[in-house]
Amino acid sequence: MALKRAVILPGNGAGNVEHCNWYGWISDMSCVLKNMPDPVTARESIWLPFMEKELKCDDETVIIGHSSGAAAAMRYAETHKVFALILVGAYTSDLGDENERESGYFNRPWEWEKIRSNVKYILQFGSTDDPFLPWEEQQEVANGLKTDLHKYVDRGHFQNTTFPELIGAVKTLKTNG
Repeated sequence: MALKRAVILPGNGAGNVEHCNWYGWISDMSCVLKNMPDPVTARESIWLPFMEKELKCDDETVIIGHSSGAAAAMRYAETHKVFALILVGAYTSDLGDENERESGYFNRPWEWEKIRSNVKYILQFGSTDDPFLPWEEQQEVANGLKTDLHKYVDRGHFQNTTFPELIGAVKTLKTNG
């Protein structure tokens, strides 16, 4: 099955997503990009139903999740089939941050096997110089999901305005699908 649709899940606090980070730039690739409800705390109890009912994430969808959006994408894939996950700046704990703790994503173990069984392709982008996420947590995601990890040393938290490698990764999914 070839790629039919993509959805971008932004990180928390993104504000108007069309003008934040690389989200608006990459949306030229024909993907769904909407402001998320509860954009600061990014609660799982709000985001996951929104992903299912409003964004229509299903087994023909590539979910591109950045930061908190990556956490939401992984939790969603524990219980829903999706075509692919592209995780950017993914992590496994609340990082000792109250807001992250309140999101609800980190209050139980990750179900790596369920995620892998529900997703056809999983790609991951991480950077060792991310000021918010320890590399160990990004590597833990890669190990748990056996991702195709694209490791960088100079991308920080991927808050740049363009992201050509991501487009290339999506095109690979299209041709391999």
